[in-house]
Amino acid sequence: MFLPGSPATNLLLVLLLGLSTLAPPASSQLELQVPAGLSTLEAVEGTEVVLPAWYTFRGELSSAQPWEVLTVMWFLEQEGKELNQVLAYISGSTSSKPGVSLVYSMPSRNVSLRLQGLQEKDSGSYRCSVNVQDRQGTNKGHSSKTLELSVLVPPAPPSCHLLGVPRVGTNVTLSCQSPRSKPPAQYQWERPPPSSQVFFAPVLDAIHGYLILKNLSTSMSGVYICKAHNNVGSAQCNVTLEVSTGPGASVIAGAVVGTLIGLGLLAGLVLLYQHRGKAIEEPANDIKEDAIAPRTLLWPKASDTISKNGTLSSVTSARALRPPQGPLRPGALTPTPSLTSQVRPSPRLPRTDGSPPQPISPSPGGVPSSTLSRMGAVPVMVPTQSQSGSLV
Repeated sequence: MFLPGSPATNLLLVLLLGLSTLAPPASSQLELQVPAGLSTLEAVEGTEVVLPAWYTFRGELSSAQPWEVLTVMWFLEQEGKELNQVLAYISGSTSSKPGVSLVYSMPSRNVSLRLQGLQEKDSGSYRCSVNVQDRQGTNKGHSSKTLELSVLVPPAPPSCHLLGVPRVGTNVTLSCQSPRSKPPAQYQWERPPPSSQVFFAPVLDAIHGYLILKNLSTSMSGVYICKAHNNVGSAQCNVTLEVSTGPGASVIAGAVVGTLIGLGLLAGLVLLYQHRGKAIEEPANDIKEDAIAPRTLLWPKASDTISKNGTLSSVTSARALRPPQGPLRPGALTPTPSLTSQVRPSPRLPRTDGSPPQPISPSPGGVPSSTLSRMGAVPVMVPTQSQSGSLV
C-alpha cells in the first residue's frame, strides 16, 4: 500500500528535524503526545486502525490558534527498507497514499492517522512529525513521536492429510497445516459426536499440527477435525479415517501361489545351469559308460581242410571272396578278410621218397593272384608231408 518517499519528501523531513534542533527556547514548549503507555497497536488484516497523536503548547488551550501555520507529516519505517511517506499536510493541502487519511479536518491540533483496509505489509513503525510557525514565518516549535503497528492475520484454511496405511494394528499420522497465520497458528484435533474425543500431548503436536494414532482398530474409524487458531481467528479442516482389516484371502492366496511359482522357476534355472556346467567340463573324446558299442560284423569260421593222410591242404575264408550285397551305407565298415585267398582243396599228394615239394597251382576255377593281391590277401605257403610223415 505504501510506496517509497520521494527525494523531496526526505529533504523536507531533514528540514523539519533541523528546525527542531535550531528552534529558540520559547518554541520548545510544543509537545507532540500519544496516549500514555501506548507504544504498540495491533489490528486485524482487512480492518482499519487509528494511530492517535496530538500536540499542545504549554500553558495554552488545546485548540488551534488562527496564527498557527501547521505542517504534519507521517512516515512508515520498516527494517531493511527506505523511509516511506504515507501522508503530508503542508500549508492547508493534504496528500496521502490510498486508505490513509487524517481523522480530523485541518487546522486541528489532533493529528491522528487513520489506516483502512489493512494488510500484513502495513506493519511497521509510524513516525509523526509536527512543525508550527506563525504568519510571519517564525518557527514556534517542532516535535515527533513514533507508534508501532502490528497487523495480525487469522489462520488461512488448513489442509488435512492422512500419512500411512490405515489397517488394524498399524500406526498412522494425521497432519494439519495452515499456509498463513500471524501469529503462528496452534492446532487442535478432535472427533465430533457421537464419538466425541479431544486429543492432547504426547499424541498431539499442537505446534506442527500432527496427530499420531497407534495400534489402529476398526472402532477408530470416523471423521477427525483439525482446528487452526490464533488470538484473532480460526479455521478448520477434516479427514476421514477408514481402518481396514487387512488384505483379503484371495490376495493372500495369490501372493502364496506367485511365490511358489517364482521359487520353482528359480530352482529350474539353477539345475539347468549345473547341468550345462557339467556338460562343458566333459572332454569331447571321453567314452561314456552308457554309450552303445558299434555293431560287429560276423565272419564265418575259416575252414581248415586236412587231407585224410594228415596234410593241411588249405585255409580259406568263404566270406572274404563273397562280393558285398547291395550298396554300402555311409560310415559302414568294410570287412577285411584275414585270409585273402580261397583255393580249392589241393589234390592228394603222392608219397615220394625225398622228392621236393611241388608248388600247387590253383585250379582253373580259382581267383587270380592279382585279384587277391588287390583285395589285400596274404600269400600262404601250404606245407606238404614228407615220406617219413613229417610236414615240410
